[in-house]
Amino acid sequence: MGPTASGKTALAVELAQRHPFQIISVDSAQVYRGMNIGTGKPTAEILDIAPHRLIDIADPADAYSAAEFRDDAIAEIKEVLAQGDTPLLVGGTMLYFRVLRDGLADMPHADSAIRAEIEKLAEREGWEAVHQQLARVDPASAARIHPNDPQRLQRALEVFRVSGKTMTAMHSEGQTDLKLEQPFNLHFFAIQPEDRSVLHRQIEQRFKQMLRDGLLAEVEMLYSRKDLNSLLPSIKSVGYRQVWQYIEGELDYDGMIEKSIIATRQLAKRQLTWLRSWQNLHSLSDSSAQSTDSVLKYVHSISI
Repeated sequence: MGPTASGKTALAVELAQRHPFQIISVDSAQVYRGMNIGTGKPTAEILDIAPHRLIDIADPADAYSAAEFRDDAIAEIKEVLAQGDTPLLVGGTMLYFRVLRDGLADMPHADSAIRAEIEKLAEREGWEAVHQQLARVDPASAARIHPNDPQRLQRALEVFRVSGKTMTAMHSEGQTDLKLEQPFNLHFFAIQPEDRSVLHRQIEQRFKQMLRDGLLAEVEMLYSRKDLNSLLPSIKSVGYRQVWQYIEGELDYDGMIEKSIIATRQLAKRQLTWLRSWQNLHSLSDSSAQSTDSVLKYVHSISI
């Protein structure tokens, strides 16, 4: 685990070369095909050395949920274990790690009629009006969800209209499939950079390298598709959202770079906040050889 641009992939690849690990990606953007540069997806050369499971498994036009990830990850873990290897889950989507560890609340299924009603409200009065309605019935969810996050706003209000219960209440009442059963035994490691300014420089350098590598052309290819729009989870990914806005003329080039870097730093801050409250976490300062040795030493200690 760890914030974006902290070196998780490099550490995972090094570990996979020194121990019978098989890597399982825990990244909500890398699941999408055709989204390679902006997601920091491993290159073909790296994948030849250390294959990653759960990348390139969904089309950008589709929404890939945390529940789907949990089912897919458990299936991959079982397959790796059956082959006699150790699953190594690597990524920065903390929600995915949480639902894998803790399970999911038993939420009602989507209701197309209710969703259509909410969408019509948004068309008439804007998503701020949807946010205000949610605030009246579920203040906790409204405080957590930004007014400019249509997908999550729609789902939270839909849950209340379908079930009569708030999403907050459902989460507090209990969850299904709570703990992973044997033979699963999760051990959590996280890269937690001690110097935030170093991480910020890495974020800026990496995004500018993505542009040099062809990020703009990658997003233009997505933009040319008639079935994609800026409200989809894939396109709302950090970096893609800002480049999309640049293509649409909402941002100039320098503004796109600035907003992408700021959004990535904000993402890293949220990831680090998750990690500070994570229980039984083994902290690593960086992705150096020392961290590799630390992880391998621990793995050896629990294997004997």
